[in-house]
Amino acid sequence: MLPILNKELILKNQDSGVHEKTFTFPEKILQFGTGVLLRGLVDYLVDKANRQGIYEGRIVVVKSTDGDTIDFSSQDSLFTTHIKGVSQGELVDQLLINAAISRVLQSNAEWQEILAAVHQPALQTIISNTTEVGIQYVPEKIADGVPASFPGKLLAVLWERFTFFKGSANTGFVIVPTELVVDNGRLLKDIVLQLAAYNELPPAFITWIQQDNQFCNSLVDRIVPGKPRNLAEIEQKAGYTDKLWIEVEPYLLWAIEGNERTRSVLSFYKADERMLIEPSITPFREQKLRLLNGSHTAAVPLAFLSGLNTVYECMQDDYMSHFFKEVVLREILPTIEEACPTAAAFAPEVLDRFANPFIAHKLISITFQESSKMNARNVRTLVRYYEKYNALPPHLCLGFAAMLLFLQPVREEAGKYYGSRNGEEYVITDDNAPVFAAWWRDHTNISDMVTGICSDKRLWETDLSAIPGFAEQVAGILKMLKSSGVKAFIQSQLLKN
Repeated sequence: MLPILNKELILKNQDSGVHEKTFTFPEKILQFGTGVLLRGLVDYLVDKANRQGIYEGRIVVVKSTDGDTIDFSSQDSLFTTHIKGVSQGELVDQLLINAAISRVLQSNAEWQEILAAVHQPALQTIISNTTEVGIQYVPEKIADGVPASFPGKLLAVLWERFTFFKGSANTGFVIVPTELVVDNGRLLKDIVLQLAAYNELPPAFITWIQQDNQFCNSLVDRIVPGKPRNLAEIEQKAGYTDKLWIEVEPYLLWAIEGNERTRSVLSFYKADERMLIEPSITPFREQKLRLLNGSHTAAVPLAFLSGLNTVYECMQDDYMSHFFKEVVLREILPTIEEACPTAAAFAPEVLDRFANPFIAHKLISITFQESSKMNARNVRTLVRYYEKYNALPPHLCLGFAAMLLFLQPVREEAGKYYGSRNGEEYVITDDNAPVFAAWWRDHTNISDMVTGICSDKRLWETDLSAIPGFAEQVAGILKMLKSSGVKAFIQSQLLKN
């Protein structure tokens, strides 16, 4: 029987890279969330900095969901990070044992221990990932017990800190939410202040929140699939069992809006150049939205209708790999590189991530809210491209036409719309499905339909029919896709390239 991963085991193993001194480091971070994203990104960066002698701090984690913390306590909060994927065209397969977490406390059962943790002067950082739903205002009194919402818990922690240190200056936190919400730091601060007012807390405390605490907007980007399917097999090779084992891709980005104080408190950023603390994170959000998310949205309907099922399969397909490269490097990148200084370096990393053989990112999942994503991610790119070149981006036009075909329903049942791929039905998970269904139902002339859709202000942030030639080009492609079939159309494109 294999031993379980724990402190005694790894200290016997000199190759682990974890030293006994690590377990004596003070707790410097309070982390809300035990999920794989935080462990695969934030905790990874803290552990990396500790290994380099840069930070020398550990993390006390709050588990807000139901259930015990035995998986962490039985392993001395150690876990394996398995980095698998492609970086600069090369396969990466690396195991690391993460020793960044000191302990995990369950919020309902150990709330007093959580409050006591903020009595430590060294603890100066709060990090969260409570899902997008977590940053919402819930009116509740923090004196009534354990608050239900994350902002309520955060307010209670701030009040405990304020009262323990008697409101002293320079006792506040750097607070970095990582929830995938635009301006997450500003939003969280506004909710905490609203809650403080609801709780009728004193003006001095409100002033302390505003002046002594720094709420930072942040953007995180790393795919963390979690436990591998063949964990038992991998554990045999590793020589131990690990209930907290996670897989991560090589790529990561953590961009934080901050200043010199932020850099001083979050000094572990020095361990990895991909953790960035800048006055504005807008360029990083823009390049991710356009290059990564936008290329996904443009390519997926075409790839799915051609018979492919995952992003990795696309990168192994002659035409779709060409499509992705053209869209990313020749059609999207030129429209943002002036506003996003790191976009030229980010673009090839996007293609590496798509080519990761260890991640099965299903195309049908990416088509969720396809039309809204097309509007948010690619419409502005279409306009910018035309303004820059006085021409249309051919692959984005093809992606738009394929989207219209993907959104053509073959039937409706109980309010759900179904499309068809090679005789097999799929659910169209798009809030605008009824709008597209009506356009397809009421128009036999494709050119008229496409022009109408392009000018439909319910769908787009601008009148796409006003872009010279766009509706005509999309309609022409859509006619070919319907008449010849997607596979045959792609074969004809391969012959041209």
